[in-house]
Amino acid sequence: MKNRHGNLFLSALVMFMICLMCFGTAWGESPNGEFTVRGVETELVDKVYRLDARIDYQLSDRMLDALHKGIPLTIAMDIEVWRKRQYLWNEQLAAVTQRYQLSYHALTRQYQIKNLNTGIQNGFPTLHAALETLGTVDDFPMLDQQLLRAGETYEARLRARLDIEALPVPIRLFAYIYAGWRVSSEWHTWSLRL
Repeated sequence: MKNRHGNLFLSALVMFMICLMCFGTAWGESPNGEFTVRGVETELVDKVYRLDARIDYQLSDRMLDALHKGIPLTIAMDIEVWRKRQYLWNEQLAAVTQRYQLSYHALTRQYQIKNLNTGIQNGFPTLHAALETLGTVDDFPMLDQQLLRAGETYEARLRARLDIEALPVPIRLFAYIYAGWRVSSEWHTWSLRL
């Protein structure tokens, strides 16, 4: 009896792996998704560093398919500030993640972007308009100047990525395995001036 249950478990596991490979090709491998940080500027205004950035978002075919089937995509913008040290590892001073949810509503044929940090939501008639707005960061309060000390060297960096953890569980499993879902820009690094 024990052996029979073991064989059933092994058969079920093999079937699961076959399904995973089949659906993985359909859901995972699409190399044309790409996030690119085009430019970043910071300006010190009233003792707060304010960030302007331009990010290009190109969704993969699988991401678009999921979006149009009603699955929202969460895009995260990670910002970090580091104090550079000569003889020790650099010290992280601040880390901020700004998260946005991109969704499509078939009934209204509108794309929605919701800022998950503030709750503000806006609608767009086209995906292009939504991604253009998402990729335009203006006057974002990034860091208080009081955290920095004169005479030290500081570096900031930014990246944009698809937040895999926010996907529904069945798709999240594919996202962990297949690279077509792991879309992230390179870190864009720049110096902060006091």
